[in-house]
Amino acid sequence: MNPDIQAINEKVKAKNEFVNRLYYEMGKVIVGQKYMIERLLIGLLADGHILLEGVPGLAKTMSVRVMSDCIDAKFRRIQFTPDLLPADLIGTLIYNPKDGNFTTKKGPLFTNILLADEINRAPAKVQSALLEAMQERQITIGEETFTLDAPFLVLATQNPIEQEGTYPLPEAQVDRFMLKLNVSYPNKKEEREILERMGEISKKISVNKVVTTQEILETRKVVNEVYIDEKIKDYIVDLVFASRDPKMYNLPIQQFIEYGASPRASIYLSVASKAYAFLQGRGYVIPQDVKNIGMDVLRHRVIVSYEAEAEDMTSENVVKKIFDEIPVP
Repeated sequence: MNPDIQAINEKVKAKNEFVNRLYYEMGKVIVGQKYMIERLLIGLLADGHILLEGVPGLAKTMSVRVMSDCIDAKFRRIQFTPDLLPADLIGTLIYNPKDGNFTTKKGPLFTNILLADEINRAPAKVQSALLEAMQERQITIGEETFTLDAPFLVLATQNPIEQEGTYPLPEAQVDRFMLKLNVSYPNKKEEREILERMGEISKKISVNKVVTTQEILETRKVVNEVYIDEKIKDYIVDLVFASRDPKMYNLPIQQFIEYGASPRASIYLSVASKAYAFLQGRGYVIPQDVKNIGMDVLRHRVIVSYEAEAEDMTSENVVKKIFDEIPVP
């Protein structure tokens, strides 16, 4: 093995205790949902926002809250509703009639971990208030711009769009989420365990704060050092380009794609693959890491056409076809 990779491996193993502590504490409350917890940690380590979609009652909100309880950081929860205003998120300027000056009142976006609960219950103008904070890590109120503290992570939940009273997220907003997770039901064994743990009235399971924001920032530096080979970088670019121009790769799915993935997809596939490799205790990325995380990075970035909808062809079907056909290095 390359000596540099060996050194990175040692760093990864040294920092992996951080992950084990989080897994242990979150496991006290959350039953199963390994996929969701693993992706939440990837977002935390890769500095990427996450959108969790699923029917009510699947522990989406609880998982985010429990993770934040395990981290010694500022946490805020915003319940998105149809009457919410952008100022309710970012803050506003308040006029003081005594001295004739305006003072800035900061909103709940000034935090480390933000839970945007049921984000698709609010109209587009409110959802769009998050854009600057998510991309630039800053917020502008009036003429003043404030830099947000690091880490800053938006973890948003939403119910499926088909349900009443929901608004589809604008594409520019969705693209700023590194991962979009489809949260599914627990299996029978897990549901029985949930019943055992949560079946008592007023029972509360507490977790300990086991990670600091400084540890998160230091671990991100190690994740950034995880080795990714040139061939795997080419593989990532091929996957993204296949979503834009399938004909280039002889894929018969051109008619199903309205828009392909943006360059953010290439960046996030690379960064998320590094974080995934880190969680597996490796200091280098393998092609399977890209495949394992790829659906969560691409499913919300490939916009399907009307023809695809007519034939019940979803973006997930398109992404799966791309992964099946593009040669693995």
